[in-house]
Amino acid sequence: MSRRALAVLVVLCAACSLSSEGAHAQAREPFAIAGQSVPPGQRVDLDLPVSAGATDPATYVPVTVFHGARPGPVLALTMGVHGFEYAPILAGQRLLDRIDARALAGTVIMVRIAHVASFEQRVPFVNPFDRKNLNRVFPGRADGTQAERIAWLLTSEVIRRADLHVEIHGGDGAEWLEAFAGPYGGPLATSQWAPAREMALAFGFRNIVKYSMHTQEQVDRGRSLNRQAVADGKPTVLIEIGENGRRDDAFVEPVVTGVENLLRVLKMTAGTAAPPRPDTRWFDDTTGVTATRTGIFTPVATTARDVRRGEVIGTTRDYTGRVVETIVSPVDGYVMYGIAGPPVTAGDTVATIGLPAKGPL
Repeated sequence: MSRRALAVLVVLCAACSLSSEGAHAQAREPFAIAGQSVPPGQRVDLDLPVSAGATDPATYVPVTVFHGARPGPVLALTMGVHGFEYAPILAGQRLLDRIDARALAGTVIMVRIAHVASFEQRVPFVNPFDRKNLNRVFPGRADGTQAERIAWLLTSEVIRRADLHVEIHGGDGAEWLEAFAGPYGGPLATSQWAPAREMALAFGFRNIVKYSMHTQEQVDRGRSLNRQAVADGKPTVLIEIGENGRRDDAFVEPVVTGVENLLRVLKMTAGTAAPPRPDTRWFDDTTGVTATRTGIFTPVATTARDVRRGEVIGTTRDYTGRVVETIVSPVDGYVMYGIAGPPVTAGDTVATIGLPAKGPL
């Protein structure tokens, strides 16, 4: 970690500590969430209620709060916004036994499964009741449909109580993916970039994608949970690992070890943090490749790889078997994730291409 970035993190953590210490440095206040109180030095498992709506049922969000015995930042870890992405959810289960509130400085709010209905009913992408993508409706509405009510709870009770945010996703349904960490920066998140960058590097993934927020429309369009955190001024990192709804240990354990190293980087737990890997590969944003026809999609490959502009990504046939679209890369770059098909609908993103940076960002 650079001296400048370390200084930013130390100042941030110190600022977070001041509000926790109050006038009496010896008194560590309980942590309040959703009308409940977590004493210092304790772990509490909570089911945050989401009331019934006009057309859909009540639900809940299972959350664990580790409220450290000593002051420090509040870190939000969110998993399971898409309930078919199993690797992050299973990593959260492991972390329950690997974070000790008694040895913690600061607080960890861990959302174990943000979207219980999606998880229990094995529904990729959307809420089974209102058919909305939870990760496109933030900040949500207290009186909206179920996805919107879940989003409002996560916004008000998790993101707005945190100082830092890590949103953990994986390849859903028919998605394949190569792991990467995506810190947020750019003109609308300038002050967030340095700490977010170091948080991303703590995970030890080779691929780092900088998501630069240039316009408010970027933040607002189909707002995701991570962009909600950006909008609320929280240094934010998107983690993507795993594919096709698989639960392989190779996808689960890197999240666990990454979070543990992040806690050391943030000085929330003792120990020497592992340094950033020397072969880190930097990308200055991504671009999506979109299908314009509905039908049966066949990708050229379902592995990450370098591509050149004009190179074929895949083909779409209609239901008679006739080729109706050949989809090509619009840029030179590195294909990081995509869909394996076979179904594709006009407007779907079939591949996402990382745009290589000229050097470390």
